[in-house]
Amino acid sequence: MLESIQPACAASRAAALARLDQLTKPRGSLGRLEWLAAELAGITAQPLPRVDAPAVLVFAADHGIAAEGVSAFPQEVSAQMVANFAAGGAAINVLAKQIDAYLEVVDVGVVTSCEGIEGVIIDRVRNGTGNIAVEDAMSLDEAREALMVGVRAVERARHQGCRSLILGEMGIANTSSSSALLAAWTGLSLQQVVGRGTGIDDQRLAHKCRVIEKALSRARTEADPLAVLAQLGGLEIAAMAGACLAAAAARLPVVVDGFIATVAALAATRLCPDASDYLIAGHRSDESGHGHALQALGVEPLLSLGLRLGEGSGAALAYPLLRSACAVLAEMATFDDAGVTAEPETRPL
Repeated sequence: MLESIQPACAASRAAALARLDQLTKPRGSLGRLEWLAAELAGITAQPLPRVDAPAVLVFAADHGIAAEGVSAFPQEVSAQMVANFAAGGAAINVLAKQIDAYLEVVDVGVVTSCEGIEGVIIDRVRNGTGNIAVEDAMSLDEAREALMVGVRAVERARHQGCRSLILGEMGIANTSSSSALLAAWTGLSLQQVVGRGTGIDDQRLAHKCRVIEKALSRARTEADPLAVLAQLGGLEIAAMAGACLAAAAARLPVVVDGFIATVAALAATRLCPDASDYLIAGHRSDESGHGHALQALGVEPLLSLGLRLGEGSGAALAYPLLRSACAVLAEMATFDDAGVTAEPETRPL
C-alpha cells in the first residue's frame, strides 16, 4: 500500500488556483477557503473536487498505562462510551448527523469486548495494550494488524461511496500514549507535550509526566517508526494511522481531529512522508501538546474552539468548510460568465 501513495496532484491544484482567480471576486478575497479548495483539488486529482459524503470512523481501544492512574476516569468507561456511540448518544453522533456522515465505530481492542453491542464493528487485535511504563504496548505484528484495521475501515467507507474521512477515537489514557509518541518523535520535553487529558488535577498531571518519562526511558525511541508505534502507541492510534495511509492511497482527504488523531496522523507520515499531502487539520484543541503535534505535522488548523473531547468532534465541525470550498470553486461565476471586467493582476505561484 505504501508504494501506491503519491504526492498530491500539482496540475489539479494549479487548475483550481487558476479558476479561483477567474471567479467574480477580488483575488484571494476568500482567504484560506481558496487555499482549501486548491488543496482538495490536489488531493483528489480533480480540478473541481467533491468531498461528499464524509465518513466518520471512530476507533476504540484500551491502554495498559491506565493502571498507573494517569486518567480521571476508570478503564471501563471505554466500553461504556462505545455503547453510547452505538446508541447515538455521544457528541460525535450529533455532529455526524449534522453533516450527513456515514458513521462507523470500531472496537480495535477495548478490554471489555464490545461484541454484542449492535452497530459496533468488531475488528480486535488484542485486549488493550501493554502498560508502556513497564512493557511494549504491542508486538510489531500486532502494530501491523492494527494498521490494517484502519485500512479495512477505509475500504468499507469507500464502498459506502464516501469521498472524505473524519477520524475519531475513544480510549482511556490514550493522551499518555500520544504524549509519549510525540516526545519520542520530536525530542520535545514532557512539559511541552503532556496535558490534562480528561481533566486531571496538578498532582495527577505531575504523576502522569513521571509515568511517561518511565516509558520513554524504557523504549528505544531511535528505532524505526513502526517499532516506536509498537513500543509506545495504542491500538486505536495505529488504526487511525492505517486509515490515513489508506486514504492517501485512495486520494481521499482526511480531516484530522485533536491531539490523539494528530499524533496518529504524524505516525502515518513517519511511515510514508507523502501521506502528509492528504491531511487537513480540522482544529486546534485545548490539549497542551496539540499545538506541538500540529507543528510537527506541518499543518495549520481550520478552527480553534477550545475543544478537548476527541471522538472526531472538532474535525466534524470543520468539515462544512471543505464542502463550502468545493462549492465556491465549482458554482461561482467567472468574470467572463458574468460579463464583469476582471482584475489585471495575476496570482503569484
